[in-house]
Amino acid sequence: MREAAWYENWTEVPDSPFQNRPQPEDSREYRTLTYERTGRIARITFNRPDKGNAITPDTPLDIAHAVERADLDPRVHVILVSGRGKGFCGGYDLGMFAESASDSFGVGEHDINGTEIDPTVQAINHNPWGTWDPMLDYAMMSRFNKGFASLLHANKPTVAKIHGFAIAGGTDIALYCDQIICADDAMMGYPPTRVWGIPAAGMWAHRLGDQRAKRLLFTGDRISGKQAEEWGLAVESCPADELDERTEAFVERIARMPINQLMMAKLALNSALLAQGVANSTMISTVFDGISRHTREGYAFQLRSATAGFREAVRERDEPFGDHKRKDSK
Repeated sequence: MREAAWYENWTEVPDSPFQNRPQPEDSREYRTLTYERTGRIARITFNRPDKGNAITPDTPLDIAHAVERADLDPRVHVILVSGRGKGFCGGYDLGMFAESASDSFGVGEHDINGTEIDPTVQAINHNPWGTWDPMLDYAMMSRFNKGFASLLHANKPTVAKIHGFAIAGGTDIALYCDQIICADDAMMGYPPTRVWGIPAAGMWAHRLGDQRAKRLLFTGDRISGKQAEEWGLAVESCPADELDERTEAFVERIARMPINQLMMAKLALNSALLAQGVANSTMISTVFDGISRHTREGYAFQLRSATAGFREAVRERDEPFGDHKRKDSK
């Protein structure tokens, strides 16, 4: 028997079913992110640094496609999600909703014109003087969640590396990952609970527990990466200049494990998480997120954003809490 044969990859064993088969491509550039495989690690990296890696209608499709590439590649053992530029992800690109509508907004290679996620269709559904269709809103937001949730439902472990910020919708993505490792000075939170938003993914209580989730969502406050580790939201936190090295060491340890062991461990642990009602939490939270954008306060925020600009509306929202200068989106 070969020494430590259990550490061999599916493609490395002598009787591998993948022998003499072409290998999946190692890289691809999407509209909002890049995909690259190095060794046993698949790397999904948000690639809109000039926009704080803000979420567009392309993002969930890009994530889901990249996750499936990694899941189906027998050489990949773990999936690492990170962001280029100053932070992980600053939330949704609100140019589509809060300030203006454009039928050319971020559609990339995905054909969304005339669909439920067509930005012009959604802008009309967000007209304060029109009739709001809550199920049209749900069709749009639930589709974002389905893409993000591919990180949770992937067969292989997913790890989020957070530097700078993971704010609002950016936390929906991060909290769907199996593990979070972050810089001590990174900022995480969901400020839109102050007005015009509820975390549609519904993952905060599942990741933090009831009281600490409420502590953040009742105030819209952010926490640092260091506090995220102390609260159990992140598995590890470290100085920013050590984050890359520490993350690489972490994912390399996971990558040493046999794929089938990783898959069974994740499926077994996910069964407990799903039994807590993750699907119901997501459904209810997505409905309430839509409602929050169509209350009296939600319309007031939307109209203020349209007239004074989104940055000014955010300043007015956050200034009473003393944190309006920090990076923020929805």
